[in-house]
Amino acid sequence: MSKIIRIGTRKSALALIQTELIAEALGRAWPDIEIEIVTKDTQGDKILDKPLQEFGGKGVFVSELEQAILDGTIDLAVHSAKDMPMELAPGLALVAVSEREDPRDVLVTLKERNKMGRKHTEGGYISAADSRQQTAFSCQKFVIGTSSPRRQLLASLWTIPSGLWPKKALIRCETLRGNVPTRLRKLKEGKYDGIILAAAGLKRLGLLEAKEENPYEFHFLQPEVFIPAGGQGIMVVEGLAGSEAAALCASVDSREGRICLTLERRVLELLEAGCHEPIGVYSQICQGKARLWGISSRKGCIRRVCLESGLTPRELELLAQEAAGKLSL
Repeated sequence: MSKIIRIGTRKSALALIQTELIAEALGRAWPDIEIEIVTKDTQGDKILDKPLQEFGGKGVFVSELEQAILDGTIDLAVHSAKDMPMELAPGLALVAVSEREDPRDVLVTLKERNKMGRKHTEGGYISAADSRQQTAFSCQKFVIGTSSPRRQLLASLWTIPSGLWPKKALIRCETLRGNVPTRLRKLKEGKYDGIILAAAGLKRLGLLEAKEENPYEFHFLQPEVFIPAGGQGIMVVEGLAGSEAAALCASVDSREGRICLTLERRVLELLEAGCHEPIGVYSQICQGKARLWGISSRKGCIRRVCLESGLTPRELELLAQEAAGKLSL
């Protein structure tokens, strides 16, 4: 086996940080191995003016990296688990699953939002976007930037805390794509009243650190209510099944992370769910039990589940089947 392991990743700051975390873990486990990080553009990084569901779904962030593994130009690839399609390219496998970072979604707003273009009106506040259109509303609009159907569904069910906004707001979601810095820049430009991001990404980028110059307020949304995407907060390593590089990754595999990710992906598989559907699924292991929360909206009906089971493969499969059955009704 070559003593150089080439790990592929997207070029965004978050993707690079996540890859470095995996590389450091592999380096600690195998100090004699030299690790090289190889960056690649993916289709999802190039097309930023459309929601994912309009041009290919989750696979747009991984297909180029999968092809690079198959071509032999890289040995492994690091992905955010929630970006993974249900079917991997033939011959590939998830050879390592990380521990789960904070799974929550976060509503990000500006500390000085009134100075970022929001206008006073006789009827209260209106959003910056509506101000630019010079449209008066008799009640306030709170514009949230997100292109995720799941986040849009959950936002529509969410009540904004009274301390966050002056009056009870009508929530409206508008399309938002791009990497984390790009999304935050658009928030600062006044295009949205708030944006929803994953806590794990914000933490890995160091953006949650308390700093006086930090212009943002972070409002954490509890995962049992504002249910995350399947795999949110988890990193995965993809490689050729049975390869020597894949074997090295066993040393950085998290048992709990793999159980939760496998369970969540199994529910999504049974639902035949893609990124075009508003579906959330989140699990955790607590006191020797698997607990699972889910939400879906199909045929005009919103379904929620909260279930529990043991941790044997059979019990977890039955749990996934029960959850999928109730979410698909």
